[in-house]
Amino acid sequence: MPDFIEEFLGETAVIAARLDREAIRRAAATLRAAGCSSSASHAANDFRKLAAFEAYAPTDNVSKLTARANDEGWETVFAVWLEGSRLRREDCLLVFSVGGGDLERNVSPNLVKAVRFAKERSAAIVGVVGRDGGFTAREADVAVVIPPINPDRVTPHTEAMHGVIWHLLASHPDLKSAPAKWESTTR
Repeated sequence: MPDFIEEFLGETAVIAARLDREAIRRAAATLRAAGCSSSASHAANDFRKLAAFEAYAPTDNVSKLTARANDEGWETVFAVWLEGSRLRREDCLLVFSVGGGDLERNVSPNLVKAVRFAKERSAAIVGVVGRDGGFTAREADVAVVIPPINPDRVTPHTEAMHGVIWHLLASHPDLKSAPAKWESTTR
């Protein structure tokens, strides 16, 4: 039996090698133009701290999120949050998802409605998604698609690469406005 750790890390290296560099460059440029779950929260905090963006994760306020879901349903929680946040054409919706939403399969309809709402407001949309990326990949201004190299591990590889991509973007020279803590102590 192959060593799972070696296999998983080997797959991760292959995925990293196959990432569309131009899509990542365009994602950075889109975020720069806009100036703008735990992964979303972590990414929002990195963008706030390192790139000085006004960034928020709708999942940070669980009370508000569940109140909206109880009153209006899960399908609209993100779109309603974006509306309440006064999403504008100068803003950017950054979506981290494995599948990117699919109404026909009833998978992540909340993402589909959020992306539709962002399009209605002419906000930029950047998606970091797995496989074909579903609705988000089709409708985003820029989609970074994590290549699926093992059908049994699409989700863990995609979610692991989300962290790689957001850290890459938050520390990108075109976006970064402050050093990370450890880097700031060595200068």
